[in-house]
Amino acid sequence: MSQVEIRLPKMGESVTEATITNWLKNVGDTIEMDEPLVEVATDKVDNELPSEVSGTVAKILFEVDEVAQVGDVIALISTDGEVDNTSNETANEANNSQESSIEAVEKTVTDAVSTVQTSSDLDKTGPSGKFYSPLVRSIAEKEGIGMDELESISGSGQNGRVTKKDIFEYIENGAKQPQAAASTSNTSTALKQAKQVQSEAPKAPPVAPMEGDEIIEMDRMRKLISEHMVRSKHTSPHVTSFVEADVTEIWKWRNKIKGDFKAREGENFTFTPVFIEAVAKAIKDFPLINISVEGDKIIKRKDINIGMAAALPSGNLIVPVIKQADRMNLYGLAKKVNELANKARNNKLTSDEIQGGTYTLTNVGTFGNVMGTPIINQPQVAIMATGAIRKVPAVVETPEGDFIGIRYKMFLSHSYDHRVVDGALGGMFVKRVAEYLESFDPNTKL
Repeated sequence: MSQVEIRLPKMGESVTEATITNWLKNVGDTIEMDEPLVEVATDKVDNELPSEVSGTVAKILFEVDEVAQVGDVIALISTDGEVDNTSNETANEANNSQESSIEAVEKTVTDAVSTVQTSSDLDKTGPSGKFYSPLVRSIAEKEGIGMDELESISGSGQNGRVTKKDIFEYIENGAKQPQAAASTSNTSTALKQAKQVQSEAPKAPPVAPMEGDEIIEMDRMRKLISEHMVRSKHTSPHVTSFVEADVTEIWKWRNKIKGDFKAREGENFTFTPVFIEAVAKAIKDFPLINISVEGDKIIKRKDINIGMAAALPSGNLIVPVIKQADRMNLYGLAKKVNELANKARNNKLTSDEIQGGTYTLTNVGTFGNVMGTPIINQPQVAIMATGAIRKVPAVVETPEGDFIGIRYKMFLSHSYDHRVVDGALGGMFVKRVAEYLESFDPNTKL
């Protein structure tokens, strides 16, 4: 009997694991090549994985809600239609060979710490601001690894995040195992340190529902957004600068060209490409906005990859990324913006399309908001919100004198990480973006 192993593929840079959320086929079901087999979720995006061959589902090796590592065998497909359970044991052994050795390490560590009192309530965010998943915290608690020790583990996940593989390798390679003969004073000190870490982490007050209230469970994406926003605020001291820009020429130009663009391309031309073009130009003028922070080091990014907040069908927001935005003309930006926005609306974004951003733009004006104070999308150090374009009376300066005229204006809100971007740089950057918008050439061709 011929069987093909279906492995969890690589789904983007720094994505090392995924959660199985739904099997679309059961054991014994027939499946065609490229037909969706399973739905998986990473910490960035949900994906459907297709079958690589036609045949019959012979074995499912991961249950729903289990976490698989990239490269793990998640299913077996029989290409001759036969399902032989005995042959699946070989695949199970291959897939779990590492786990068997890990289990031995787990037993050794468990025996060593059986008489040591440990804290079982690790916070999801460490003192350094590093996030720890529920799975990693659960393993750490089982193995008696405290927060201080957890913080010392070098993570291979995004932003240095510790993955299941990292913590198991740490244990297998000789973790700082608590000893049964540890002194009472050492144990007491460790407990005090753990309590101190926990007391420093801000805790949300308990909320009691009142009569008639409706309890709504957060979906997976909302939980991720919530954790990401809280982590960003804990990591970066936010400062926001505001500038008002006169975009009258842009308003008139778009009204002039949008009909032809729609007829020619079959899609709308929005203001977003114009804003992204201005931001990309300003980043080239102020490259120290295009950075990230790693400990006490500053990483100056070579590429200008601009993320744009887009709405998902669920109402949640996601940030697809326009890679090397500074190398695109306005037409190219318009096509890319529409492509990514359409993929977001249809849940078709890939992991690569939402990673690698170095700066983010969010258009709060689409909701009728005049301005906003956006939260930085880590590990970036700045984000800009564009407000609603409003028709307002304004003083217009001319060589012949000043007069009151009707102009189209908008506010730009620039939030930045005050650890590495001071007020002068943050303020000059947003002012430069406004200058590029105000000097837009009304004769621009697409």
